[in-house]
Order: sequence, then structure tokens, then C-alpha cells
Amino acid sequence: MPTFDSHSDSPKRIDASQPLLEVRRVTKRYSGVRALSNVDLAVRAGEVHAVIGENGAGKSTLMKILAGVAQPNSGGIHLDGKPVTIDSVYTALDLGISMIHQELNLSDNLNVGANIFLGREPRKRGFIDFSRITQESQTYLDLIAPDVSPATVVDQLTIGRQQMVEIAKALSTKARILIMDEPTSSLSQLEAEQLFVVIRQLRESGVAILYISHRLGEVRELADRVTVLRDGEIAGHLDRHEIEHDRMVQLMVGRDIAQFYARKDHDVTEPLLTVTNLRTTAYPRHAIQFEVGKGEIVCLAGLVGAGRTEVLSGLFGVEPLLSGKITVAGQLQNIANSRDAIDAGMALVPEDRKQHGLILEMNIRHNIGVPGLARHKRLGGFLNFARERQDSARMTEDLKIKSTSDRQLTQHLSGGNQQKVVIGKWLAMQPRVLLLDEPTRGVDIGAKQEIYRLMEELAQEGVAILFVSSEMEEVLSMSDRVLVMHEGRITGQLDRNEMSEEAVMQLATGRTAPTAQTETP
Repeated sequence: MPTFDSHSDSPKRIDASQPLLEVRRVTKRYSGVRALSNVDLAVRAGEVHAVIGENGAGKSTLMKILAGVAQPNSGGIHLDGKPVTIDSVYTALDLGISMIHQELNLSDNLNVGANIFLGREPRKRGFIDFSRITQESQTYLDLIAPDVSPATVVDQLTIGRQQMVEIAKALSTKARILIMDEPTSSLSQLEAEQLFVVIRQLRESGVAILYISHRLGEVRELADRVTVLRDGEIAGHLDRHEIEHDRMVQLMVGRDIAQFYARKDHDVTEPLLTVTNLRTTAYPRHAIQFEVGKGEIVCLAGLVGAGRTEVLSGLFGVEPLLSGKITVAGQLQNIANSRDAIDAGMALVPEDRKQHGLILEMNIRHNIGVPGLARHKRLGGFLNFARERQDSARMTEDLKIKSTSDRQLTQHLSGGNQQKVVIGKWLAMQPRVLLLDEPTRGVDIGAKQEIYRLMEELAQEGVAILFVSSEMEEVLSMSDRVLVMHEGRITGQLDRNEMSEEAVMQLATGRTAPTAQTETP
């Protein structure tokens, strides 16, 4: 395990009695809107301090202030008991503060090693020392992603692997204070467990870790202390012995959530989506088949790289299929592109909402109207603005999208509300088959509950839902059935009475269920 003290290669003596970092009565406003109000926070060396709260609670704003991305309107920051001014990212790095952003901040056209040392390239005789970059990058990759090479170009990596590169990049700064903003949002369970090992090693070496996550199970497992933000203010602090799921939820939302997963029994009378002999370009050797019934919620589970996203992309015409028959409501569909899929009554909410789900520079109304431009246009090809306003108003109200109006730019919405806009634009098309790829990735517990409620209501109305999730609690709680994938093939199917974390993981790691009838020879 490399040493993360930027000044010495010898272990540091940790003084946990005094805060390493203190935030004192910090307030931040954007255009008159209060994002933070008199926030206090103390972080000790060698501890994992979780900061939680709903989207819009102020977590990201506080972390940006600590990382030098934004500056407070009032209040102060103390490091080692002395006041400091963090006026830039470079100042933060000089002070030993590094941040892993939830949204990836990599250069796709550069290789992994170049990204890890971007802006901090070691030099030899005035020239960039590429051999040293490769060697040192591999040291940090071995900790978190040993199968990733420093020579690999970033755009060839999956989102999960790109997230691991972001983490390796932060580790390479040898920070004293490491801010992790939703670090596992794109990781598989096995990748997340490897990250947890690294976090514990960092804690033992004296690094203070500020950990932001909507996954309360992770917080309960890792955190020494928890600070809860609500509406830009401190809602409470929890010591290790007080960290419980219900207590965290109550502080985050200001109320008890008695029924988080609103599940009902679904009477599946007929298959609505039937897939046979489907082969993707990622896994051309494996042909898979499955059905999703009318009003049924089926999960495609598995580890990152299992081929789940490729199946959804193929069904929706985003990626070409090598073979496969797709039947919707008994009618064979010829899906060559996404327009064909939409015409067949299908909709896809993609994994990466900012890259593939939204036009961030557009407002809410126009984003919701995009899928229906061709279907709802007037005679002569003119846009149907009245229908767009109607759909936008209905989706904004039904999905409880928090905004100043539907004319607000989507780039200024919280992650949870952006996700609602992505879902809303497809629901306005009234799909018969809804494909959801990691539908609650990076959203808070309140938004998760609303998305689960929406899935349940759509199933009750007869919509067939096929969703991908890497969150085990979500897989087990929201599915009528689980189809588990491993390296491009379906290794087994689990009904509700057969579902367990162990059963899913056995199939996800390649052990085929004896009774599985989900793959053609």
C-alpha cells in the first residue's frame, strides 16, 4: 500500500483528538438562492466522515467549496487549526485536499496514465517523463483496478472502469483529505468492495475521507461519523453507534418513510416483450432469450461488463444487433434504429443521463418534448408547441420535478430531478415497454422512492418494465423476476421466492442454474 503523505514516506502519527479540517458557519448563495446556511463541519485525520442528504441539500456545494471550485459568501475554513483560503483547485491540492467528482472529469482521447497525471506530469530534462507516468500510474491502478492498463485510451473503458481511473487519479495526489462524491455509483459490487478495502487502508494511514453517498448501506458500513444536510443547513450529526438506516432517513427527509418499496403483487397474464436468439456485438457467441409480461417488473442483474447495457441498447436500436427477434404485444418488430423502437412502443432511460439522456443546454419543456417531435408535428412540419406545453406540465406535476418552472435549464437541476426529466420525456410517449438502465444511479433517497412508486404504478397499468441495476437491495426489492447475466449470457432466472443476495451473486459470477432455460445452444 503506497504512502499517501505528500511530505514523507514514513507513516504519520495520527492525532485524532483535534480536527484536521474545520468548516465554520459557511454560507453560500447563488443568484440570491441560499445553497448553504451557517454550516459547521469538523473532520479528523484517519476517519471516514459521511455527508448525506437529499439532492439539493447542499452536499455538492460544500464539497466544491472545500475543493476550491467555489468560494463561500461568508464563514471560514481551518486546516490544522489555522485559517486558510481555498481560492482554486490548485490551492486545494497544495493544501492536500483532493476530490473525486461524481460526474467523470476525464479526457477521453488520452490514455489512463496521462489522465492520472494530467496537469502534474513529472519531467526529466525538461520533457514529460512518460515511463515514470506509466510506472506510477500502475502502482495506483494495482490498488483499485489491476486489470486496467495505463496505456489504454479512456474512451475504450466502461463507465465503471472510468470511475476507477478517477479514484486512482485522486490517490496519486497523496491527499491528506480525500473527498469522494458518490464513488460507487458506477461500480459493480465487486469493484465497490475493492474500493472499500482501499478506503480502510487510507483511513489506517491517516487520510481523512469525506464520503458522499445516497447508498445508506455503504454509509453504515464505512462511516465513523455522519453529518446530515437538509435544505442547506445541518440537520444533525451521528456518531458511529448512532448510524442506523431509519435514523439517517429521518434526518435527511424530516419524516419517516414507512413504506420505501411500494410493492404489490402483479398478475402477469401474457408476455408483452418477447426476445429470442438475441446476439450483441459485445458478445456475439451468446444468443439469449427471455420474456417480460404485461405489468411485470424484471431485472437484468449482473456485474459490470456482463452485457446488460448492451442488451437494452440493442433492444432500443442504439447498438446494432447481430441477430434476434423482438416481439412487442404479439407483433414482430424490425428495429434498425431508435425511431423504430419508439414506434414499437418502447422507451429507454439510459445509464448516463447527462451524456445520453438529456440536452443540458435545453430547458425542461424542450427536453420532454424531444421524443414526440416527429409524432406530434402539425401539418407542414411545424412543431406542436401546445402539445409540448401540455406534456411538460403533466410530467412536471406527476413526477414532482422541483424547478422554478419548466423553462429552467436542465443543467441547473439536481441529479434526481434531471433523472425525472429523462423518465418524464419517455412517459409522455406512453410506452408499452419501458427499459431502465440504472434508474436510480446518483439520486437521493426521496427521489428513489418516487421512482420506485412510479415503476409500481406503471406496472399496475400494464407496462412491461425491464431494468438494469447494480444495487442489490433494489434488485431484490423491486423485481418480480431476476435474469442474471455473466459475460453476455443469462446464467439463470430467479422468481421472487428464490431471490437472495447469495443466489444472485452465484449466477453473476458464472455458475449456471441447473434449471435455467434462457439461452439457445
